[in-house]
Amino acid sequence: MNEQNEQNKKTKKGVLARYGLIVTLLMLFAVMIFFTAGRLAFSSEGKRWREVGEKETVIRDRVILPERGSIYTYDGKLLATTEPLYSIYMDFWADGIAKDTLTKYVGSLSLELAKKFPDRTAAQYKSVILNGWKMREEEERQIRDNKARGIEKRVPIRSRYVKIIRRDISYVDLKEIRTYPFWNQRSNRSGLIAEERNARKKPFGNLATRTVGNVYKDLDKGGASGLELKYDSLLRGVPGVKFRQKIQGKWMDVVEKPAEAGWDIITTLDADIQDITEHSLREKLIETEAESGTAIIMEVKTGEIKGIVNLDRMSNGNYAEGNPNAFSYMNEPGSTFKTVTAMVALDDGVVTPTDSFYVGTGLYQYNRRWVRDHYWRRGQDRGYLTVAEGIAISSNIVMSKIALKGYEENPKKFVEGIDRIGLRKQLQWDVPLKGIEGTSSIRFPDDKSNYWSKTTLPWMSFGYETKIPPIYMLMFYNAIANDGTMIKPFITKEFVKDGKVMKSMEAEVVNPQICKETTLQQIRQMLVDVINKGTAKVVASDYFPVAGKTGTAQIASGGAYGGYYVSFCGYFPADEPMYTIFVGIRKPKGVPSGGGMAGMVFKHIAEQTYIRKVQLTVEDCPLDSLLRKEPPLKNGNWNRNRKMLALLGLPAGETVEPAEWVRVTADSMAYMPQPIALNGSLVPDVSGMGARDALFLLEKAGLKVRLSGSGRVVSQSISPGRTLVKGTTIGIILK
Repeated sequence: MNEQNEQNKKTKKGVLARYGLIVTLLMLFAVMIFFTAGRLAFSSEGKRWREVGEKETVIRDRVILPERGSIYTYDGKLLATTEPLYSIYMDFWADGIAKDTLTKYVGSLSLELAKKFPDRTAAQYKSVILNGWKMREEEERQIRDNKARGIEKRVPIRSRYVKIIRRDISYVDLKEIRTYPFWNQRSNRSGLIAEERNARKKPFGNLATRTVGNVYKDLDKGGASGLELKYDSLLRGVPGVKFRQKIQGKWMDVVEKPAEAGWDIITTLDADIQDITEHSLREKLIETEAESGTAIIMEVKTGEIKGIVNLDRMSNGNYAEGNPNAFSYMNEPGSTFKTVTAMVALDDGVVTPTDSFYVGTGLYQYNRRWVRDHYWRRGQDRGYLTVAEGIAISSNIVMSKIALKGYEENPKKFVEGIDRIGLRKQLQWDVPLKGIEGTSSIRFPDDKSNYWSKTTLPWMSFGYETKIPPIYMLMFYNAIANDGTMIKPFITKEFVKDGKVMKSMEAEVVNPQICKETTLQQIRQMLVDVINKGTAKVVASDYFPVAGKTGTAQIASGGAYGGYYVSFCGYFPADEPMYTIFVGIRKPKGVPSGGGMAGMVFKHIAEQTYIRKVQLTVEDCPLDSLLRKEPPLKNGNWNRNRKMLALLGLPAGETVEPAEWVRVTADSMAYMPQPIALNGSLVPDVSGMGARDALFLLEKAGLKVRLSGSGRVVSQSISPGRTLVKGTTIGIILK
């Protein structure tokens, strides 16, 4: 027994000795680890290895682009906004990507991509993806070969990021492609990388696009034209800073300093009036095959521009927003300037409205140059015309004789009269310009840079020998409508940050009184006579009185004249002015006519604006025999539509089979419903529906809806019939 105890003690001592040895060795190993770690941590070598490790797991100082401020109409409709777009890449060196899984699903993935983005075929998508994997395999082989040869040089990783989809896509599209085969895994397994960037979108398309302006394709460069350029520093915001860190094989963004969004801009523009103005001008340009045209409408009392259109004929023959002609087109204004001449002369007491001048057959020679009235070829002797009649029929002879009577010996006084009105003041506009554009160029006798000849004065009196952009003529005629107070037209109304108004803009008073009160009343009556008795009878409206002046001027080019610039500027209603409109058309084909061409655009804009913005009585609205009697009916719920038609006493057809949701067309017999096919797995077609029905169908299908505008649906961001992905956001635009 004692021997056994002794043996146990020896065994125990041996075990303890071995255990102690193991513990001692482990402690020595731990000490070595701590010593090595400490040496690495505090040595230059440790610093080098930390930098290498950080490069592999952290990408520092990446800029976060701020959200660029939006631009709105006066009533909150979006003209320009920022939306995220995504560049789609595959990282073929992602930790979890597997060749066998990729090979299995690449075919079905390519088919889905080809359906969604048809600029490549399914075979081409498959080739791009498989080539990316082949590049990785080649690079791996080169790395192994280099390692076997003891070469430390790294092979360039060309397959790190391979762009799969050519164009950048929206967030809605991104959500959809993440449901596709193979890409429906975590990013470290699928290799799917979505690189976000901000992009500019215009929900109303090209509406006022030249005034709103554009940004560079690289949004970081900011605004390129229009309001986008003028207020770029406020719109662009303040960039933030982030770094990308690799955590558990997945790259994640860590924000160090968040970006500050830019300020929003509220403009004075009215989307409805802007649309009216654009359509009216475009139709006339197409009809006359003109080179370009400009139309501006502003509120008389506030100076707010409600619509502004600049259309140029493009190389394909279509008309689109091009140059900012409203501010920059420098041409001799022609007869619209005669109102200026009359105002200066009346104010100086040179003439009265009833003073008369001999015009004869419309030919008058001064200093060996002929002044001609528009009727001179007819040979009709008109005898004497008063100042008021000269304005009404737009007589060049009457204007030149007025100028010579009062200012032949002292032409400087005439230009000083123009200065007194305020037409030579240099002003800054909302739209950025270069050089002399946007500032009137009116000659002055003592100015050596502008040659003043013996015939400059009479020719200036009827709108030649001077250059005035459309915005100045609008400002002048608006001053007549605004009881003699000249205010600068403007477009930018408010600056808003995080819903708070930071700054409000008001019209700048250029001249509190452009002329005497008696002169103003005389000029106003003359402009009414132009419509009632003179060159613009076609502009007269059945709804309200109009006042204005026509203009027809030859266009100087290369030392000669070629083509005409026709214009009309006026205001309505003439007795209680609300809006002033300028319309100019450059090089129309046919017989040039300020009233028949530009004046008719004015009339259409004025009447359409008046009907929409002013409360009319039934008596003010005569029946139009050409007007379609049946009101248009929106697509949507047929039961509600049928009940409404019954209440109105209008005939309703029937569907072949019972249907709750229909598309409605009207023929000579009745409103005919056509069933809309609904499939729970496909995106429904809500075109032509009102907001209520469209929202009901889309939300019932499981989609989130972003709505813009009012009226009926004209477009939806996800095409009807596409595979439904519940929870995705669909945008619909109503007009």
